[in-house]
Amino acid sequence: MPNLDGTGPMGQGPRTGRGMGPCGAGYGSGRGFGRGRGFGRGGFGFSGHVSPENELAALENDEKNLEEELAAIKERMATLKKAKI
Repeated sequence: MPNLDGTGPMGQGPRTGRGMGPCGAGYGSGRGFGRGRGFGRGGFGFSGHVSPENELAALENDEKNLEEELAAIKERMATLKKAKI
């Protein structure tokens, strides 16, 4: 986000980017580059092994993030439809 002024990319408003800035959930919490899907979920233990409990917690967090992203997409689509673009 330019100048950290809350305007989002290209002045479209907050939460319209990749979620990589400090607003909202914080740096790097959005679905941007480096998500690492399909390559394991290391970092929970020294060996990179993920316990079922940790994997479940990570998947629940992913589910919550995806639901929030879907809600933002639907909201943006509704805004565009009202503007008749």
